[in-house]
Formats: sequence, C-alpha cells, structure tokens
Amino acid sequence: MDLIKAIEAEQIKENVKQFNIGDTVKVFYKIIEGKTERIQVFEGVCIARRGEGAKKTFTIRKISYGVGVERIFPLNSPKIDKIEVVRLGKVRRAKLYYLRNRVGKRAKIAELIEKKAARTTGIKIHEDQPEETKPEK
Repeated sequence: MDLIKAIEAEQIKENVKQFNIGDTVKVFYKIIEGKTERIQVFEGVCIARRGEGAKKTFTIRKISYGVGVERIFPLNSPKIDKIEVVRLGKVRRAKLYYLRNRVGKRAKIAELIEKKAARTTGIKIHEDQPEETKPEK
C-alpha cells in the first residue's frame, strides 16, 4: 500500500492554482496534432471536484453556441499547462449540477467580492465594522 502512495506522490503537481467550486477558470490544455503541439483554452465554471491525491479531477462547464459543454480534467495531468482563475464564485453547494437545467441569466453565479489587499496577501479580512457609539448627553 505504501508503494502505491509513493508512486502517486511523485505524480502530484506542486504549482497548481487553487480554485473552488463556482469559480470561473481558464484551463490551458496541451493538444498534440500530428507533430505539432498547441495550447487550447477551455474557459468555464467549475461545477465539481472529486478524488484525492494524483486521481483528483474537476469538471468545467461552458456554453458554446447555445449548447452546454462539460469537460472533466485530471488536476495533476501533465497536459494541463496552467489554470487561471477569472472570477471567484459565491456558492453554497459542493456540486453545481443544477446549472445543467438552467439557461441564460438563471445559470449565472454570483461573484464573490474580496478586498484587493486580502486577495494579494492571502489574509481573510472580515468586513464586520464595529458599531458607532453615540456620545452621551
């Protein structure tokens, strides 16, 4: 059992961009056509993540010419050049399969707005402000 874990540990990528369910991401995927190699960009909403270790996968959904297209990517695949987060989504579910039945504006996900300082430093800033105290008369 330890041998399997050791082999999987070698295949795990170190510099994987962190993203969550509901985030809009761009996946830069290497495509090999004959002798040439090019990078194809697949941009969409992450609707699911599953697995652990080297077997971790994520599902991206986009609308292309009015038709919903989903693609499952292995997170640690050597064919993924990079993953870029475009928007942060504000969702309360682990799987967003309900988006398959929605069309148009109903299929949109609310954007999670963070302060710029928190995004660059990685520190969570609570937006709770203390109540103003009124001076006594």
